[in-house]
Amino acid sequence: MNKKSVSIVLALLTAASAVLTGCGGNPPGIASVPEYQTVYSSQAASSNGETSSKEETSSKEESTASSEESSKEETTSSKDTSSTESETEEKKEFDGSYQKNADGTISMSYGAILHAWCWDFATITEHLDDIKEAGYTSIQTSPINQCKVGESGGKTLFSEDGGKWYYHYQPTDYVIGNYQLGSKEKFVTLCEEAEKRGLKIIVDVPLNHVSSDLKAVTQNIFDICDEPFHDRGEIGSYSSRKQVTQNDLLGLKDLNTQDPKVQQYELSYLKEVIEAGASGFRFDAAKHIELPDDDEAYASDFWTVVLDNGAEFQYGEILQGESDRIADYSKIMSVTASAYGEKIRTAASGNMSVSNIESYSAKGVDEDKFVTWVESHDNYCNDGSWEKLEETDVEFGWAIIAARSGGAPLFFSRPDGSSIDDQWGKNVIGKVGSDGYKSENVSALNHFRNEMAGLDETLSNLDEDKKVLMIERGDKGAVIINRGADDFKLDGAETVLADGTYKDKVTGAEFAAEGGKLSGTVPKDGIIVIY
Repeated sequence: MNKKSVSIVLALLTAASAVLTGCGGNPPGIASVPEYQTVYSSQAASSNGETSSKEETSSKEESTASSEESSKEETTSSKDTSSTESETEEKKEFDGSYQKNADGTISMSYGAILHAWCWDFATITEHLDDIKEAGYTSIQTSPINQCKVGESGGKTLFSEDGGKWYYHYQPTDYVIGNYQLGSKEKFVTLCEEAEKRGLKIIVDVPLNHVSSDLKAVTQNIFDICDEPFHDRGEIGSYSSRKQVTQNDLLGLKDLNTQDPKVQQYELSYLKEVIEAGASGFRFDAAKHIELPDDDEAYASDFWTVVLDNGAEFQYGEILQGESDRIADYSKIMSVTASAYGEKIRTAASGNMSVSNIESYSAKGVDEDKFVTWVESHDNYCNDGSWEKLEETDVEFGWAIIAARSGGAPLFFSRPDGSSIDDQWGKNVIGKVGSDGYKSENVSALNHFRNEMAGLDETLSNLDEDKKVLMIERGDKGAVIINRGADDFKLDGAETVLADGTYKDKVTGAEFAAEGGKLSGTVPKDGIIVIY
């Protein structure tokens, strides 16, 4: 998180006038509509000690809004293990069995996911053939729950008086359908059409909280139990596991997740979504809901209960930093690789040193438990990274995570018409994003990933050049990335590929492997996909 984001957090916590940094620069209203677009970056601290994340801040900055008395009262549990520990990850023996299902299809824990960010149900349905052709195996929607209606139902991604994307992260009840994405009937149609094409639907779900605008929250929520909310005020210190899991996240009303009736209410919604045709879930702000072995004063069986919903694939948003316990969450679901995303954005700009990108930057988490990304909707909206990478730069980052053997890579669909000079582009909720998700390179990389399922990886910087990276999968195929200003001649580069002639899937250029040596030319600022 940058200094501007910190100022937003402090302003919100004091109920003063907020200055919106990541999403447009205007104050959209503080008390009744918290600045949700700043939530994620404000949670996080420095990531894993292996890289210093520009989108995150130190625990000292995070706790400046906490009073001295509160700091003394709240102590971090001995079980709280942060991913900021700088320890070397042990490379485990590769097991690619998770990458395919028993019937030979691509596992949701491995296949490429398209994050159809803010596309409505009808729009996703309309583009299913393109998504399938581009090699994705799953599609992640924005939250589909009933939500706060802001700006009289305005449907801009972000503007002062026309609407804001983050309202769908402010549930008012747990039923399917909202004004931004569409009705339950249209969601069911989407799932039916996706199934016909072998595509799986993942639904983003905010279970941690409801809207801070309690007047918008339905009576159903208030009637769940005698105390449906945790009434402990704002999170003051992110180094306190208790506050992180029991207090309000920037004004969003924290649900009493220890109560069995709250658990069953949310479980009922998850089961409804699965019955409607979805196959998986992304759990928003998952690290803000306690684990069964947290301190006994606030631990609960919430996750044990709600994960038993019939989904094929589930992952939690665990932004790395203070009190994240990411390794422990990874034992019960897949988790986001937020620190690795920062590394990949750096690599996309040209520094593709194997020593920098090989580790997924989360000690104690197996590679089959990650969801990786070049960028997510959070950092795109929050930390200014949208103006640092062109979509063509994003492709280079995608080449790394799509080619690698670990995790399930998530491709964030940027707004249609956006650029490094224009964050929001056409600025409309519901419509299709940019065409970047189905570019020739991205599509070729997705199909490469599918073809390489079950195979281990070999990473190398050719001629020790950090601008040239080769990722080989078994002896079957390779992705070669050249971010240099000149063409790169392989001239007998060492390879594990089986002998033979290979053609790049985009340009048709030929590469020859013989006796452990590879020849051919990788064009400047080029991506080669061969198998």
